[in-house]
Amino acid sequence: MTDAASPGEIDAKTFWRTLGQRATGMTVVTSDSDDGPTGFLGLSASHVTANPPTMLVSIDRKTHALAGVLARRHFAINYLPAEAGALADAFAGRSELSGAARFAPEQWMTLSSGAPILKSALGAFDCAVTDIIEHGDISIVIGRVLAVHIGADSEPLIFFRGKSWRGVGEPA
Repeated sequence: MTDAASPGEIDAKTFWRTLGQRATGMTVVTSDSDDGPTGFLGLSASHVTANPPTMLVSIDRKTHALAGVLARRHFAINYLPAEAGALADAFAGRSELSGAARFAPEQWMTLSSGAPILKSALGAFDCAVTDIIEHGDISIVIGRVLAVHIGADSEPLIFFRGKSWRGVGEPA
């Protein structure tokens, strides 16, 4: 059975349910602030172009981590490995860990900007903010890639239909 809604009838629940039909890699977007490292679980991080290397992330204006990105003018996008489910929960606010406690020094490093990079990330982009576009209830933050980290060859943590999935199985 399928659901359909005309453009004037699309509410937030229907919008998110439809987005949930697309599998996407889970990321933790990080920065630093006067209060220490900060971050959130991000599902809307993407590349813009390879020339020059540029990334973007959409950040809800209610997200505490946005203040660090805006003040420091940098951010990092960390692609989570399959075994990072507990870390994803911590950055989504679904665990006892919060704030700087999520950044165990042995698990994190920095590259060029000072934004935290997860050592076990499948890959990470360290970015300097170049543009900010305000739209609806989010800030679209665009950043020039300053440095990258390519991690171990392992399976990704995937978000699909409202759940986390470990890996992708066999290629099609």
